[in-house]
Amino acid sequence: MIKYAKISDYKIKKIVKHFCIDIEASKTSELIGVNRNTVNRFYNIFRYLIYQNQILEFQQIIGTVELDESYFGAKRIRGWKGKLKRGRGTQKQPVFGIFQRNGRVYTEIVPNCRKVTLQKIVRGRVSIDTVVHTDGWRGYDGLVDVGFDKHYRVNHSQSEFSDGNGNHINGIENFWSFTKRRLSKFNGTKVNFQLHLKECEWRYNKSVSQMEKELIKLLKKRDSLIIKNRLIS
Repeated sequence: MIKYAKISDYKIKKIVKHFCIDIEASKTSELIGVNRNTVNRFYNIFRYLIYQNQILEFQQIIGTVELDESYFGAKRIRGWKGKLKRGRGTQKQPVFGIFQRNGRVYTEIVPNCRKVTLQKIVRGRVSIDTVVHTDGWRGYDGLVDVGFDKHYRVNHSQSEFSDGNGNHINGIENFWSFTKRRLSKFNGTKVNFQLHLKECEWRYNKSVSQMEKELIKLLKKRDSLIIKNRLIS
C-alpha cells in the first residue's frame, strides 16, 4: 500500500477508511492501536496527494459552472474590537470557487475578489464555451467582453436567488456551507488551510466507498513513482 511503511497494509487500509469517514487522527489512533504521530503522518500524506490530484484535475473546466467567493477565518481577532464583518470587506481570507454542475468543485485562495483577480483565474481554468452563472458582484463584470458570452447573473441584493430557469449559484453556496461546517471541527484549520480546503473539494458529494477507492489509487500511484525513482537513482 505504502512502500517502506513500518505498519501492515491492513492497518494502512484502516487508516484510509477512518480518514474517508472523517474521523480525527486522535480517535483513529485509539480505535486501531497506532501511534497518533503515525496516523497524523499518514493523514498528511493523504492530504498532499489529494491536493496534487485536485490541481491536475481542473486544468480545463467545461460545461455549466457557478462562480462565487467566500471568506474564511475566525469570528474575532485579538486586538480587533467586536466581531469581524461577514462577506466582502471582511478581514477574513477570501477564497474563490468554481462549481461544475456535475458536482465537482475547484477552489483557489486569492488576495482579493477584484475583477482582475477573478478574471485571471476564470480565463486560466474555464473553457470559453462554458455556461457561467454568478451573482451580481462587480468582480464578475466584463466576462462577456473577454469571450464568456454565456454569462447569466442573479442579483442577491434584490433578494433574487433563482430565475426559475436554472440561473442560480446554489451549488457553490452549498459547497461553502459544507466546507465551513467541516472545517469548524478543526477550529478553522489555521495550519495547512490550503490542504484542508482542497480536501473539502475532493470530499464534496462523494460516498465513503468512492473516496476510499480514489485514495487507494492515489497511494498506489505514489508507490509506483517511489519505486521508479529508487531504480533510477
